[in-house]
Amino acid sequence: MESWLHQVLALLALPEVGLSTLFLIAFVSATLLPMGSEPALFGLLKLNPELFWPAVFVATAGNTLGGAVSWAMGWGSHSLVDKYRHSDTHLRALDWLERIGPKACLLSWLPGVGDPLCAVAGWLRLPFWPCLLYMAIGKFARYVTMTAVLLWFFPGGISF
Repeated sequence: MESWLHQVLALLALPEVGLSTLFLIAFVSATLLPMGSEPALFGLLKLNPELFWPAVFVATAGNTLGGAVSWAMGWGSHSLVDKYRHSDTHLRALDWLERIGPKACLLSWLPGVGDPLCAVAGWLRLPFWPCLLYMAIGKFARYVTMTAVLLWFFPGGISF
């Protein structure tokens, strides 16, 4: 079993397979599923440090497209959310998002609130392309910062 696992991990670390795997993980983690793409990015870069910028761009693209899916899910969920429309928290959050507009999607990188924020932006019918642009900027900044910090603090990797 351990040999098989090492073979699979070695295959996923190959640049031609690792980047597509990273894209898929980043995409899925940006939907409302509880998953993180940072360990996959960090692992790929520890095995292939020369892929820093391609990996950051691939993770950003996958995560941004996943945010676009969350936005689209929000767009289509009006009837479900309408029954919660009158709670104080809901009204404050909607007021804040409507005042800020698509720029609120810069915060889509935040754990726990970023993915639902994309869905709410779609539900509010905020313009898609500006939201997507701000999502991409926020997610790119997160990946560059997080990866650079991890590689700086753990140059030899993390052992479990």
